[in-house]
Amino acid sequence: MKVVVACGGTGGHAFPGIAAAVELRRRGHEVVIWDSGRDIESSVMKSWDGPIFSTGACPLRLANAFSLVRSMFRCRRKMKQTRPDALLAMGSYSSLTPVLAARSCGVPIFLHEANTVPGKAVEFLARFARAVAISFDMTARHLPGVKTVKTGLPVRAGIAEGTRFGFIPPDAFVVFVTGGSQGAHAVNMLMKDALTQMKRELDRRDGPKRPLYVIHQTGVADEGSVMAAYAAASIPARVHAFEMEMANAFASADVVVARAGASTCFELAACGKPALLVPLPSAMRNHQHFNADAFAQKGAADEGIQANLSPRQLCRYLVGRYDNPEILARMAERMRSLATPDAAAKLADLVEGKTALPAATDASAS
Repeated sequence: MKVVVACGGTGGHAFPGIAAAVELRRRGHEVVIWDSGRDIESSVMKSWDGPIFSTGACPLRLANAFSLVRSMFRCRRKMKQTRPDALLAMGSYSSLTPVLAARSCGVPIFLHEANTVPGKAVEFLARFARAVAISFDMTARHLPGVKTVKTGLPVRAGIAEGTRFGFIPPDAFVVFVTGGSQGAHAVNMLMKDALTQMKRELDRRDGPKRPLYVIHQTGVADEGSVMAAYAAASIPARVHAFEMEMANAFASADVVVARAGASTCFELAACGKPALLVPLPSAMRNHQHFNADAFAQKGAADEGIQANLSPRQLCRYLVGRYDNPEILARMAERMRSLATPDAAAKLADLVEGKTALPAATDASAS
C-alpha cells in the first residue's frame, strides 16, 4: 500500500503520526509524511528518516484564506500524482487540506483524534472518514453518527526505553518540567519561582536529605531566563529550549510537571511517571482539562488549574511529594496501567482494513 500520514502543527500531533508511519513502514508499506512545513515542525521531523511533503497548511482563519486555497490545490495535485491507497490524518489544521484533497480524489480517509474532546478539524472532517480512531472512550460521544475505534495514542519510538542521566546524583530528587515542544511561558515562570522556594526550604532542613535536581524544557523564549534563575538559586539543572533526550529525561524524573496535551499524557503513561498536569487555559474546547481529569480520576496524576496556582502552592505540592515517595510510587503504578503500547499497531491495522468497524455512534449519545 501507499499511505500518506498527515500530521504536524505541533509536536503533539506530529509525534503520534510519526509513530504510526514507522509502524506502517515496518509492515512493508510505502509511507510519506505530509506536514505543514512550519519551522516548529523541523525539530520534530528529525525523528523521521522517510520522505516528507510540505502542504503549506495553516490555521483556519480569514487572514489565511489565500494560503489555505493554495494548500488545497497543492495537496490535490500531489494526491493525483502519487495516488495513495489511504490517508491517515492525525488532526489539527494540518489535516484539513490533505483530507479535502483526498476526498476529492477518492482516496480512503482515516482520522485519529488524540484528545478527549475532538478538535474542530476532526469534528468537521469525520464525515468524510471511513473511521475515526480515538484515544479515550469518552471521545466517541462527541462524534455522533461517526464510526469510532479506540486505538489509544501512539507515542514516539523509544520513549519508555530511556535511562537516568549519568550526571545526575543517584540520590537526587528530580523534577522534570515540560510545556511540550513549544514550552509554556506561564508554567515556566511559576515553576522557576516554586523550585527556588523549594531549594531554600530544603536547605534549611537539618540532617541528611536528597538533593534537588531540575530538568526543564522551556521553549525558545524562556530558556535564558529560566537557566539564569536556577543558577542564581544554586539549583543544579539541565535547561533546554527543546529537550532532545526526552526518554532519558522521563527516566530520570521522580515527578513531572507538564501541560496536559494528549501526547504528553500518554508518554507519561508509557514511562510510568507521576505528574502534576497544568492544562493550557486557552486550549480549544478546554480539552486539556478533560485530558488531565481523565488521568486524575484514575489516580495517575494530579491536576493544577493555572489561574489558581502560585509558586508557594507549587512548592508545597512538590515538597509534599518529596517527603512522601510512597504517594509517587502509587501514582506511577496507576500511570503505567493507562499506557497503550500497541496503539501504533492498532492504528496500522485500521488503515490496512484489518479492524472490524462498529456501527456509527448513536447521535443521541451526544
